[in-house]
Amino acid sequence: MMMNEYGKLEQLVQKFIQGSKLIRAWELKGGISAQVTGLEILQSSGQIVKMIVRQHGDNDLKRNPNVAADEHRLLGILNAAGLPVPMPYYLEKSCEIFPKPCILIEFVEGKSEFIPSNLNAHILQSATNLANIHRIDCADLPLSFLPKLENAYIDMLNNDDRVILDDTLNLNLIRDLLKSSMPLPSMNKEVILHGDYWPGNILWKDGKLVSIIDWEDSGLGDPLTDLANSQLEIFYHFGIQAMNDFTNQYKSMMPEVNFTNLPYWQLFAALRLSTFPEWGLEKSKENNWRKRHKSFVRQAINRIR
Repeated sequence: MMMNEYGKLEQLVQKFIQGSKLIRAWELKGGISAQVTGLEILQSSGQIVKMIVRQHGDNDLKRNPNVAADEHRLLGILNAAGLPVPMPYYLEKSCEIFPKPCILIEFVEGKSEFIPSNLNAHILQSATNLANIHRIDCADLPLSFLPKLENAYIDMLNNDDRVILDDTLNLNLIRDLLKSSMPLPSMNKEVILHGDYWPGNILWKDGKLVSIIDWEDSGLGDPLTDLANSQLEIFYHFGIQAMNDFTNQYKSMMPEVNFTNLPYWQLFAALRLSTFPEWGLEKSKENNWRKRHKSFVRQAINRIR
């Protein structure tokens, strides 16, 4: 890490906790939409603590200039609701240290798992925690800062740039079908949505789900939005049986949800999760995921028809 960057992180730490000292800073891999840095801090009490700095990327800031403040605020609400999310510590919005706002949050000891030792337990905990997010009672919470995610999906549908990405995946057919079906009738209560609930945004330790991270894509909307995205991601990473188990577990915990429109949200998920060249996959894995994408789309269209 360059000294200039390290010096800025020292300033941030001092601004948050006067009298503290930055011992170590390191880049955390895996983040695409944000720059994520781990910090080890010596407090004036002599205690050593770890924290994380999240600096959102240009795409997120263009979509939502207040993304840092919004994520910081939402993490506080989710933490108060008892969900396993990082505790938000500090919002640096003055841009006096870094050119963009950033947030300082809890460092959770854990890692993403793509080859879990117990897949059944892994799937059960993933489904349970998604249901817990969607069960939060939004009635008395100050959530007006969160966007309606359906609007973002409609924008994606109307974005002509995506037509040329990869029509071997029938993206034009998906778009046409969805355009002819919008707006979908409202059948479910509006809930908090993670917006990108996939294995890479879930941390595990000793077989236990310990944290759900990266809430910059969050919003309000139909719970089926999150479910459909998670289904396809689980299908990609763990296969059809794991996806079906995840779906059945979620359904059993959410009997109040109407699943009639799920095939439409599955097509939205297929449209969103179709940019294979951007993911840098090994060729055989990409080919496998393309087959799974086509199967997912085929099943969704058959249920609509």
